[in-house]
Amino acid sequence: MTGTLEDLLRELAPQVLGVLVRRYGQFDACEDAVQEALLAAAAQWPAEGVPERPKAWLVTVAGRALVDHWRTDSARRRRETTSVLDPTNEVGDDRDDTLTVLFLCCHPALSPPSQLALTLRAAGGLTTAQVAAAFLVPEATMAQRISRAKQRIRDAGTRFELPDANERPGRLAVVAHVLYLMFNEGYTDLQQPGLTAEAIRLTRLLHRLVPRDGEVAGLLALMLLTEARRAARTDADGSIVPLAEQDRGRWDATAVAEGLALLTRTLGAGPIGPYQVQAAIAAVHDEAPTAADTDWPQILALYDVLERVSPGPVVTLSRAVAVAMVHGPAAGLAVLGTLDDSGRLAHSHRLDAVRAHLLELAGDLATARDCYLRAARMTASLPEQRYLTRRAARVQDRHQQPDQD
Repeated sequence: MTGTLEDLLRELAPQVLGVLVRRYGQFDACEDAVQEALLAAAAQWPAEGVPERPKAWLVTVAGRALVDHWRTDSARRRRETTSVLDPTNEVGDDRDDTLTVLFLCCHPALSPPSQLALTLRAAGGLTTAQVAAAFLVPEATMAQRISRAKQRIRDAGTRFELPDANERPGRLAVVAHVLYLMFNEGYTDLQQPGLTAEAIRLTRLLHRLVPRDGEVAGLLALMLLTEARRAARTDADGSIVPLAEQDRGRWDATAVAEGLALLTRTLGAGPIGPYQVQAAIAAVHDEAPTAADTDWPQILALYDVLERVSPGPVVTLSRAVAVAMVHGPAAGLAVLGTLDDSGRLAHSHRLDAVRAHLLELAGDLATARDCYLRAARMTASLPEQRYLTRRAARVQDRHQQPDQD
């Protein structure tokens, strides 16, 4: 399936699900029916072409799948068949219920991990396998979690509507976190630019719903300031280019300007949160004309704030780089040492990759090479494997150079 078709299906999936749930209820049955329709489209559209009204096509096919599921109830089947197969009903339904689907997936009856998993699949368009990979669990385990989440929503008898003003803040934080994860999944996977675009689209919708929420505005700014660098993240052969070596002339100036404007309106207007701080860090990078001009003391100060408002090993990992750039690689390595017993990073390549970089800066080339290779073995991403392996080879060449003089 081509990237363009995959992007289209990902965008339409929550809209189609919204149409079905608003008409018929039964979120779990509707979500299963939408998945069947998406599979049918993925199989037929490449050969037959995309229909003139792709959303209506998906609604029709998903509706027929519902009829098949309900065929044991003949009276209801006749009633639903009349509604589902009415072309006027299908084509005229242009309402986008994506945000309502997002909030429904973040129902308080679900645990936070279930909220995240269900939203990534139902509203984000990720497959169960992709969601499982994001959570580092087997696909079968994730399938069971999603199934139980849909069952709980059905048992709760939730109405398909946006939460009221009193209930919205608690669920808003989960929705924002889901969109953050969705964006990170697409940005990390260089083959899924459509996923970051969809995360930005959904975050724009959320920002429109709650324009005064500083964290939602900060999240949108963070996405824009980060996505602006996409074109420069890889070279001609698809290899990863680190931030310090990127051609900043290829960055999207329009996205940078929009992100900076959002951040300017947000900072200082209310309580500061982690998305606003991360956006501020991204802004410092994006505003530097060259890597050498980066204001690392300011970035370190922002990471100090981020550790206070949202502490965690991933934040400490990034802060270690800023410490190294301000106080030297030995200081950064000392910060990394505090993460050696962190269970959350035990199966991630990030710790070894950052340690390799700081060891290279410190001149310990032999150990840096070993860390690069160990990190390459731990990541499942082929572009990252190639990048880390090349870094290891470059360090090896530098290490052997004195012996050749």
